[in-house]
Amino acid sequence: MKKYFQFDELGTNYRREIIGGVTTFLSMAYILILNPLTLSLSSVKDFPDELRMDSGAVFVATALAAAIGTLIMAFLAKYPIALAPGVGLNAFFAYTVLLTLGMSWQQALTGVLFSGIIFVILTLFGFREKIINAIPVELKLAVGAGIGLFITFIGLRNAGIIVDNDATLVGLGDLTDGNTLLAIFGIVLTIILMTRGWKGAIFIGMIITTLAGMMVGLIDIPHKIVGAVPSIAPTLGAPFETLFHHTSDLFTVKMLVVVLTFLFVDFFDTAGTLVAVANQAGLMKNNKLPRAGRALFADSSATVIGSILGTSTTTAYIESTAGVAAGARTGFASVITAILFLLSLFFFPVLGVITSPVTAPALIVVGVLMVSTLNEIDWKKFEIAVPAFFTIIMMPLTYSIATGIGIGFIFYPVTMLLKGRWKEIHPVMYVFFFIFILYFIFIL
Repeated sequence: MKKYFQFDELGTNYRREIIGGVTTFLSMAYILILNPLTLSLSSVKDFPDELRMDSGAVFVATALAAAIGTLIMAFLAKYPIALAPGVGLNAFFAYTVLLTLGMSWQQALTGVLFSGIIFVILTLFGFREKIINAIPVELKLAVGAGIGLFITFIGLRNAGIIVDNDATLVGLGDLTDGNTLLAIFGIVLTIILMTRGWKGAIFIGMIITTLAGMMVGLIDIPHKIVGAVPSIAPTLGAPFETLFHHTSDLFTVKMLVVVLTFLFVDFFDTAGTLVAVANQAGLMKNNKLPRAGRALFADSSATVIGSILGTSTTTAYIESTAGVAAGARTGFASVITAILFLLSLFFFPVLGVITSPVTAPALIVVGVLMVSTLNEIDWKKFEIAVPAFFTIIMMPLTYSIATGIGIGFIFYPVTMLLKGRWKEIHPVMYVFFFIFILYFIFIL
């Protein structure tokens, strides 16, 4: 094992790798709680129960997708990078695809499956980098920041801090409400832990907030800590229902936009994470990432597997940097993280009682981290500022990641043409322009 993962060459040992793997797991374990609540739309009270995803099945799918994806990364790419369903992408899945577009969760999983398959093909044939390079860096940065604002808004809404207001659309909620106070406690606690540099601050904050909720009677006390693994049957193989029984749903502009959005966001999320973790671990060579193709294949294949299991897009996690900071340098740390995800399957009785006010701080803090790219956008150039601004602002205002991306991608070629910079517009951007024009005409 030491030889396979090149311990001696990278100056590491079992102790450092195990500590790194555990640290990464603790830093991202919040997804085990957050993902089932998000995909089942637990915070949306008037959503029909028969249209919701089964939270137990999603929990199992989340843990399995994370474990399998992380193991593929470990043994194929040999990197200390863990994978799991992405936070921004699960929000897009639930709040845009299901709520706004009105698609069924089975259709949404089919969109995830298609995006993963396309991702695999593009990776195998080396087209991925060409498509990424065709999209201007400012729009890439704007998408990340916009998703950050979007999930922060969702977190504030789930916490009851932001509520509907007939006069102003949104307003401040009842800060004396018990659940809202619990969420505020969690936000403050998590910010304190993050500021102090605690490893696994988000997860620890959620656990302490849950315990506080139990003490004051806002959260049910679980009858047991360890229990039987929930059935994955309600979601397992769901994409094939659309493929074989509702084929007409596949060939629509709506499905095309969903697939492209999953694909687009996962593209840049993965690329950014790989570079960030590799840089921190000192794995970059001549400004290039060794075994990059294998790492990208691990990510894309994990998305395919996750969709079949029953969860939204599985992607590389930036929280892996916490494990690297703790000493991880090889894929053995990812093996440890994967094992912990598998063991977590038996703790559903504890995780199953956690409510939206507990997960709200995680969304808000992750949102804070995601908007850090704003300073890298050249706001002094108006032709750049306009599409970037609309991409960012329209995501939370329309409650849709796809809408934000669409409006930004429509404005970009327009403002660049008006500025006389038409030579700088890649042909791919014109394709996106017409796709999103059709999206707004025929879907919204």
